[in-house]
Amino acid sequence: MSMTSMATTALARANRAAVDKATAALAAVSAKEFSSSAMPAEVVLDAAVSDANKLEKKHFEIPEPLMMGPGPSNPYPRANDAMSKALLGHMHAPMFPLMDEIQTGLKYVLQTENEATFGLSASGGAAMDAAVSNLLEPGEKAVVSVSGIWGERFTEKCLRHGAEVVQIRKEAGLTPSFEDIEKVLEEEKPAVLFLCHGESSSGTKQKLDGIGELCHKHGTLLVVDTVCTLVGEPFFTDAWNIDLVYSGAQKCIGCPPGLSPMTYSARAMEKVMSRKSKPDIFSFDVTEVGRQWGFNGDKRPYHHTPPINIMFAMREALQIVSEEGLENSWNRHLNAHYQLWEGLDKLGLKPFVKNPEDRLATVNCIEIPEGLDAGKLIANAFDKFNLEISGGLGGTAGKVFRIGLMGYNCTPRNVESVVTAFEDGLKQQKFL
Repeated sequence: MSMTSMATTALARANRAAVDKATAALAAVSAKEFSSSAMPAEVVLDAAVSDANKLEKKHFEIPEPLMMGPGPSNPYPRANDAMSKALLGHMHAPMFPLMDEIQTGLKYVLQTENEATFGLSASGGAAMDAAVSNLLEPGEKAVVSVSGIWGERFTEKCLRHGAEVVQIRKEAGLTPSFEDIEKVLEEEKPAVLFLCHGESSSGTKQKLDGIGELCHKHGTLLVVDTVCTLVGEPFFTDAWNIDLVYSGAQKCIGCPPGLSPMTYSARAMEKVMSRKSKPDIFSFDVTEVGRQWGFNGDKRPYHHTPPINIMFAMREALQIVSEEGLENSWNRHLNAHYQLWEGLDKLGLKPFVKNPEDRLATVNCIEIPEGLDAGKLIANAFDKFNLEISGGLGGTAGKVFRIGLMGYNCTPRNVESVVTAFEDGLKQQKFL
């Protein structure tokens, strides 16, 4: 063993010994903290306690890769640090100004003045459920654009809620045109039109110009999924006349997952308020959630316990976005996209989405060359470079690699790391 290796091993042992000593000290303090001067007592047991699933005493260790897949992305360190702040009660007075600040920050990134703007205590996928359960009643019709997995998911959720669905289907890598959408709206007159701004399973970006006005003309509410695009691609809720938008925290916003941005237009709220029956998921009912967030009524009563420490992180992530500015953020993501493709093109790799105007800057899909072992390249990137490259999803599984350039991870240095990992993987398999 070399002197360097011996020194590294000795340092690791010393660090582990220090951690063990600190853990023992903490256990001693905890024992004293939880002890009582009162008369000792023991609970009366009706059955023997099983230790079959008791956790072993060991250090909690997980890898810390550079996550350059379609999400989640590595959060901003400041957002991670914010989660370590002391826990507040969700009904404590200081929480409400914090919620107000989050609402303000979300209005900025969504480019809206909608009062019904908030963070849903759930995943982006659950926010999709919330959109369906609030806007659609059984028997009502939705037109759903399907060019990847998220249109399929929205379809499934509509059907489970008893709605009728008409799909606009396109192959993965393509998006419906304005004329495609106009034709089906004229024929179907649906209550809701669903479009995915960024289809992360295929790497496409949906054009939204004029669609909002078209929906209003036909009495249709426009719902848009922005989970992988918000803060990374230009987006204007109010200017584009979009009625309901939902997103995720864990991608371009740079926050850990768990609090999903949502906004409802006045038209969308009128639809909810005029329903014949209440939304069937109480936890997602925007009229109930809105009371706690302060946009539905004068008081702020208890509805649920939100992920408080994630709210700390969201507030910090929104602060970071505000400091950078949306235009700068959009440009940073676009420049990283161009840098990535400049590097991949030199390696002979091709984009899955053929029309450059339809390509996402945030989630990039790369055709897998014929004969290449994609799994081996992905594993090599993780094992050798501690870097995530993802495969396809749904209809693109086995057809594409996916690279996410989002939020904190969207930097020139990280793009260089991705290109280097691809180059190394291709050379291993004699493709270069």
